[in-house]
Amino acid sequence: MAESDWDTVTVLRKKGPTAAQSKSKQAITAAMRRGHDVETSKKWSAGQNKQHLVTKNTSKLDRETEELHHDRVPLEVGKYIQQGRQEKGLTQKDLATKINEKPQVIADYECGKAIPNNQVLGKVERVIGLKLRGRDIGLPLEEKPKKK
Repeated sequence: MAESDWDTVTVLRKKGPTAAQSKSKQAITAAMRRGHDVETSKKWSAGQNKQHLVTKNTSKLDRETEELHHDRVPLEVGKYIQQGRQEKGLTQKDLATKINEKPQVIADYECGKAIPNNQVLGKVERVIGLKLRGRDIGLPLEEKPKKK
């Protein structure tokens, strides 16, 4: 009966608190009551989907004088796209289907809101048969002889 001493206790497989349990409000207050050192730090923008910091503050942006914007398609190019499309008897949707783009892309090009993309302009040129890039905008597209 020597093993059953009232003062000693043997505990097998006692696990410490998990990470979630040690971070809970109850675990923190219990540790503070016991007098343990508890370090708390607040994460900046925790729980938000902010991945990049803004480097310029608003006063610097207000003082910025340079206009930063993308170049848009000129209105004359949009008019030539519209004229060429109507001569071929195509709607915006038909033209977009032929060049594998969305109809909104054609609408943006025609009203001058689109940012110019040479691939899209080249596809439109081939379908409507008019040049849309370079010096001779609006002239018929010259067919190059196919090489064998």
